[in-house]
Amino acid sequence: MHQFSRDDIPQDWRELLGDYFETTQWDQLQKNLQAELDLHPKLIRPDPESFFKALQLTPLDSVRVVIIGQDPYHSPGLAQGLAFSIPAHIPTNSREFPSSLRNIRKALALEGFGDLPNGDLHGWAKQGVLLLNTALSVRLGEAGSHTRLGWQYLIDRLITALALTKPNLVWMLWGGHAQSKISLIEPGTNQLILQSSHPSGLGVYKTSRPFLQPGGLASCGHFTQANQWLAQLHTNPIKWVIESSSQMPIKPQADLFI
Repeated sequence: MHQFSRDDIPQDWRELLGDYFETTQWDQLQKNLQAELDLHPKLIRPDPESFFKALQLTPLDSVRVVIIGQDPYHSPGLAQGLAFSIPAHIPTNSREFPSSLRNIRKALALEGFGDLPNGDLHGWAKQGVLLLNTALSVRLGEAGSHTRLGWQYLIDRLITALALTKPNLVWMLWGGHAQSKISLIEPGTNQLILQSSHPSGLGVYKTSRPFLQPGGLASCGHFTQANQWLAQLHTNPIKWVIESSSQMPIKPQADLFI
């Protein structure tokens, strides 16, 4: 049986959170989550060892882009501990493949980055893209079931400290839930905040800032804008689509940063 504790969080991120672990909010989260793990040990997603995978794969010093999701996938076999990411073996044309990822793939193709081969985004995380959900656990089959356990206090504290500590970050805020965090980000120095509708379902088209334009003719351009921002800072762009040795480079992506 997993015993949830602050030691599950990598040391660099614990240091960023400072005295948060002395607060009643941390005590309540620890108590609530442990009760869930004890009561429903086979129903919690992702596996407890992966609750903080986003922080494990993307050390604080490496963060360049932050993409904020809501809570983990609640369907079997999907949640990995990274916002929007699913295991690579799930076919892109299967019913299991989430609509949000379908539209992310469309956006990448429209922006000239090529065809994302699967939904596993570990490669993004390892390049400094923090794939951060605002609740880090969920009960299988019950979307949003852990949003009231106390995760929001930890994640809000982390977002606030990250923006204040690291200048020049890119924030991709898709949908109203992610955009509710803007006030936590704005006090930071030189933060690029990109906003659009959420990429899932019909809502992808239905705001004044759609993730995809109606008819799928264009995207919000966030992946291109992020790489242009990084280029201005004289740092390497993100390889949003990692090509295999058998693939020819995608010209628009290559030309963008010459």
